[in-house]
Amino acid sequence: MPQVMVVARNFMDMVAALPASKLDMLYDSAFICEAVLRSLPPLAKKYALQMLYVSAPVVASAMEEWVLSDYATKHRVAIDKLLQLRVFVEVRDRRKEVSYKMNQKFQGNMQKYLVDGGSLPREPMPSSVTARLPTLTELEAYALEQWECFLLQLINSSQIEGGSSFSLSMMRTFQRGLLSSRDGEAPRLTENGFQFLLMETNAQLWYIMREYISSAEERGVDPTELISFLLELSFHTLGEAYSLNTLTDVQRIAIRDLAELGLVKLQQGRKDSWFIPTKLATNLSASLSDSSSSKEGFVVVETNFRMYAYSTSRLHCEILRLFSRIEYQLPNLIVGAITKESIYGAFENGITAEQVSLAL
Repeated sequence: MPQVMVVARNFMDMVAALPASKLDMLYDSAFICEAVLRSLPPLAKKYALQMLYVSAPVVASAMEEWVLSDYATKHRVAIDKLLQLRVFVEVRDRRKEVSYKMNQKFQGNMQKYLVDGGSLPREPMPSSVTARLPTLTELEAYALEQWECFLLQLINSSQIEGGSSFSLSMMRTFQRGLLSSRDGEAPRLTENGFQFLLMETNAQLWYIMREYISSAEERGVDPTELISFLLELSFHTLGEAYSLNTLTDVQRIAIRDLAELGLVKLQQGRKDSWFIPTKLATNLSASLSDSSSSKEGFVVVETNFRMYAYSTSRLHCEILRLFSRIEYQLPNLIVGAITKESIYGAFENGITAEQVSLAL
């Protein structure tokens, strides 16, 4: 099924949008500094490394000479990114000449990292305590199943056996622009909600994470603490077990919400409890252009509007049901028809003709 690419909004966009004081607080953590450095465009990363052991401000005009004139645009983009993330701080002298200086906290942490080497946010639990852990294949299947369950819940809560299995914080996230409710009616997908279903998994994940963090203050949680924890989570080892006892109260609540989305798997031993990061968690700071998690399939629509969708995904079937009449589903084939009634129903829910064509 075709997927819609949206404007990439990842962690670093959220970090850059923080107030300067909050951003400086994040740079107290070496993991945040490393994550920011990894996220930078190649030229910006080169500038950051060049300035790592330079204590005095460097004049902007002198820095422009570091690249050929043909690459002036890339130079400006790199500098703007470094300034947005406060890796570089702009200073002006008495003559109003602009210079750039590296953020002292970022600089100190990265110098220490290069000299002493990095360390994990927390040590994994010994195998003698955890016994058998899920294989990477089992863990990936679990993550995909949980994420698909999350999306099915968004389409229609009746599609999930046993009703809603998500916490109130996750349900509030659903409501933010993806669902709307009329008086006396159950919540329905909005136009943005249908667009969300067509996005790539990484983009979907970051939309939910952005809304989850944005609503943190309503739950009495500092968004900076959540961002810091999520970025640290991306440095954990895929498939290893980490004790829940090492987490703060805020982190324990967050880890249970993340388990609902498939970012971690929770397990209980005889005495201890632990969480196991999945690929969704360890790739949190990865580029949104990674489409490795997209599902395969394609749809054939005949001139009489009979529809044949070659897919094994239950989620695809429910997406198609939003604007077509599904007649039956085989293990790898969905058969239905696009009717006047089904299209009118889709339009009433805010789904546009362009979105229907993209879904096909």
